[in-house]
Amino acid sequence: MPKKATRKIGLARALSKLGYCSRSQAAKLIRAGRVQLNGTVQKNVETPIRLASDRMAVDGRPVEPEKKIYLMMNKPRGLVTTVSDEKGRETIYSLLEGESLPWVAPVGRLDKASEGLLLLTNDSEWGGRVAAPETHLEKTYHVQINRVAGDEMLAALAGGVDVDGECLRALRASLLRTGEKNSWLEIVLDEGKNRQIRRMLAEMGVEILRLVRVAIGPLQLGTLAKGKWRYLAAQEKAVIDRALRDRDRRPRERFRHYE
Repeated sequence: MPKKATRKIGLARALSKLGYCSRSQAAKLIRAGRVQLNGTVQKNVETPIRLASDRMAVDGRPVEPEKKIYLMMNKPRGLVTTVSDEKGRETIYSLLEGESLPWVAPVGRLDKASEGLLLLTNDSEWGGRVAAPETHLEKTYHVQINRVAGDEMLAALAGGVDVDGECLRALRASLLRTGEKNSWLEIVLDEGKNRQIRRMLAEMGVEILRLVRVAIGPLQLGTLAKGKWRYLAAQEKAVIDRALRDRDRRPRERFRHYE
């Protein structure tokens, strides 16, 4: 019985998949005529290729698969999670300057005002699974707000907040500590819609003073200093992989409660 043909993917996606650069950067290289496929210049970003058999080169240099790497970073406030920013804002890549790393992409996003745990990798399939809302991998945030939180607020976060016709809810919301004029909450999401926590609290008239992601699934930010990064240990990646497999096997359940 003949072997099933390897699935084809677009040229720009292939360069990204091999860890050479981001898909948007690949598109620019292709349109500029700097990419060759099997010895011929290609300017169509969607030119179909088979990674297993086709040969790619950029400026005449062969593109080989990069070793897969996995990093964790403690993102400071004020940086954006893009390769380059049209407004000229500083990006997270400034923290990687001078390091001999292959191209890596952030796994999901943290907006400019947010901080904390951010994963980066050149393994686009793995990163996509970790970030995808449909995997329901829990993300844990510590959020400082400008008021004393009560049971009613926590119940509303877990029960659902209507924002522009969309019901947004936390998987869990609990009070960490409180002062006279502000509180720290722990909010756990398992869907991670765009700016979800900020949108929910803004709808409730609550101002966020700080928003820190402290965990992705079972992986904790721990003692990693702000602005620093390190490689994920093999056992740390294995723990995330196991959590993803467990989510795949388990029927989706929602536990809405507050403490």
